[in-house]
Amino acid sequence: MTTPPELDRGAILRESGAAAHHLARICFKTGPPVRTGVELEWTVHDVADPARRVDPARLRAALGRHSPVTLDEASPAQPLRRGSAVSLEPGGQVELSTPPHTSIGALIRATETDIAQVTGLLERAGLTLGGTGIDPYRQPQPVLETPRYRAMRRVFDRRGAAGRTMMYCTAGLQVCLDAGEPEQVPLRWAVAHAVGPPLLAAFATADRHAGRGTGWASFRMAAWLSTDPARTGPVWSPARPADDPVTAWTRYVLAAPLLCLRTAGPDWTPPPDVTFADWLAGALPRPPTTDDLDYHVSTLFPPVRPRGYLELRYLDAQPGRDWMIPPAVLAALFADPATLHAAYLISAPVAHRWHDAARAGLADRALATAAAHLLDLALAALPRLDLPAELNDEIHRGVRRRRAAAEGGDR
Repeated sequence: MTTPPELDRGAILRESGAAAHHLARICFKTGPPVRTGVELEWTVHDVADPARRVDPARLRAALGRHSPVTLDEASPAQPLRRGSAVSLEPGGQVELSTPPHTSIGALIRATETDIAQVTGLLERAGLTLGGTGIDPYRQPQPVLETPRYRAMRRVFDRRGAAGRTMMYCTAGLQVCLDAGEPEQVPLRWAVAHAVGPPLLAAFATADRHAGRGTGWASFRMAAWLSTDPARTGPVWSPARPADDPVTAWTRYVLAAPLLCLRTAGPDWTPPPDVTFADWLAGALPRPPTTDDLDYHVSTLFPPVRPRGYLELRYLDAQPGRDWMIPPAVLAALFADPATLHAAYLISAPVAHRWHDAARAGLADRALATAAAHLLDLALAALPRLDLPAELNDEIHRGVRRRRAAAEGGDR
């Protein structure tokens, strides 16, 4: 492959080398690893009848000027008090995306303020936020319809029902960490993946859906993994631990089928099984551009997604203030190279066990043992986060609760 010159956004792509160059500079921005952000999702419910469908007009009235433009085209989409953007998932799930912070304590305080604000807006409309990773009351049903969401549904329906469950019923907690300096990226990339199965097991909250037990610790993650493995399966594999992150990601992106093909009309459904590599090779009437590649990347949902930073997407939504525990744990595990190496050694034996973590959670002994050791490691590293005393104590208590649950699973 030749290295192409710098590409402008919207430049035509005609070969995979140009695509790889664009992905490397957009998806893996390097620098000192100092910032952390979170993206928090919740299902939304009527206070009096949590199984009742919440319609778009009610959400629009509740969120007002903070409504995303997908819900109200005329909305100014004003951020919340401390800068979080509000968005809406296709099943009416509310999502807050925070600005990144260089201090975990500052991130938590700012996010708590924005959570309180959006909670108040919803409460005044008789609505409340859910506290688990999947809707415990309702079957999948669309609330928000856009050309993107219609195309997603049509493509996912080709494989079965999991896509609708994922789109309309799931709620996750995403932690965003800097990729690091160039020499740090491979280890941070590997650890972000490797700790996924044990931490998924430790923080699973999605065992009940649509009024029944599912038999899964995280039916949310089960739905994601089953939706379309070419776009929701992990990029890094313990079977190929030394793979260069940029090479692995480029391979993944180009091999993934198109999910949306944007047009001027309302139907964005792509032809079946056309990958981005096929598009580069001339499978469609026009060649793709860098803008098309960026949009294609936005339709890929692996457990860890590079977006200039590393977006860890495998955790279930947590009840109440417990949302702050996973970001603190991950920030502690990523606090320094020695802790990162230790986290990798603990997690490597179970790093491939995504489905087992979703199915059994901490009832799986190997996953419970790895989770307990990771939480011990996080507890030892928490002092490096310089948390305010009261917050430090609260997070310590929360981590110890999860540590006790993992220890119980290890028996």
